[in-house]
Amino acid sequence: MNPQKNTDYASVPSFHQLGLDPPILKVLDQLNFITPTPIQAQAIPDALKGEDIIGVAQTGTGKTMAFGLPIIQRLIHHGGKGLILLPTRELAMQVDEALKQIGSSFGLRTAMIIGGAPINGQIKDLRRNPHVIIGTPGRMIDHIEKRTIDFHKVRVLVLDEADRMLDMGFAPQIRKILNVVPKERQTMLFSATMPNDIVKIATQHMKRPTHVEVARQGSTAEKVDQEIYIVAKNQKRGLLEKILKQYTGTVIVFSRTKYGAKKICKDLIRAGVTAAEIHSNRSLSQRTQALSGFKKGKYRVLVATDIAARGIDVQGVALVLNYDVPEYAEDYVHRIGRTGRAGLAGHAITFIMPSQSDKLKKIERLIELKLPQLNLPEGLPEPELPAPKAECVRRGSRRTFRARRR
Repeated sequence: MNPQKNTDYASVPSFHQLGLDPPILKVLDQLNFITPTPIQAQAIPDALKGEDIIGVAQTGTGKTMAFGLPIIQRLIHHGGKGLILLPTRELAMQVDEALKQIGSSFGLRTAMIIGGAPINGQIKDLRRNPHVIIGTPGRMIDHIEKRTIDFHKVRVLVLDEADRMLDMGFAPQIRKILNVVPKERQTMLFSATMPNDIVKIATQHMKRPTHVEVARQGSTAEKVDQEIYIVAKNQKRGLLEKILKQYTGTVIVFSRTKYGAKKICKDLIRAGVTAAEIHSNRSLSQRTQALSGFKKGKYRVLVATDIAARGIDVQGVALVLNYDVPEYAEDYVHRIGRTGRAGLAGHAITFIMPSQSDKLKKIERLIELKLPQLNLPEGLPEPELPAPKAECVRRGSRRTFRARRR
């Protein structure tokens, strides 16, 4: 692996200094994209040279354009196709939208290959010979098995949010795809966290990649204030309602389960809050409608599970509230990355139940920060003690259960 780059970001005040073509720069100027983010400033010059790249940066720092702009320019110069793999439908749609924003002026055609959408429509899009194929690994494998997708012209491969794809069990599909795309290609891997196992998979298929790390793995945006409440399960709903009255602006609430998200959303609507839900039980059209409504201000609160944590790109989210502490510490980083995007200020609050101190310690160890604890407001119900656990007692050949005495 090549050494980590230490580009002086302060010395790169403009996209005009990164090696991009004048026509692309003209489009960026029209869109008022003037100053590159650190990951863009460091990754774009090497990506334009065709180098393999492993990029680590906080979520919301512009990774899409860090690989999107070089893809567009390299395809204009050298032809071929680009292939971008992502963990979720929402993230695929976000990347597709971003590429079209830049590439439409050059006749860029994309095909979005994601689950939940009609496969026949995707086959038609693939027959139109798209320049860039964007999608999730599972649906890509469906097309490979149906022989409706052809990768032999792929010259640039991007694995975006690679660690999340591994967490979601996509490692076998990723290996299959890596084995069928041409070996003579450029490969770029981007994420906010980069576990060793995904790096091992990727580097087996990369040529001396340049490592670009603009923030320590697991670090969070400096302008996001992070706080916690130690709260009993029966106090969460009341505390959520009080917080929503205290904070103005849009809010994303994260639930651990899809059933929990559905219940939280219903409770908020009953309380007079405009809310929508995004999780795996919602159809693609329902998820798209919820996210679109949230962006346009139709809904003040979006309730989501971790499946959507990396696919929500909405500027100006005032607060991220972890109603349930995430199962994995890395997901905390991605959840709170939904606020404080593009250098803006943000706020994140996490509900921690007394029995979850171990999860809190893992989060604090990852982000290297002690999270301040807030005092619970007045008016919440008295905390309910957890029900006693049952223990098995053998009596002869029979087993019975009884509650433990404390």
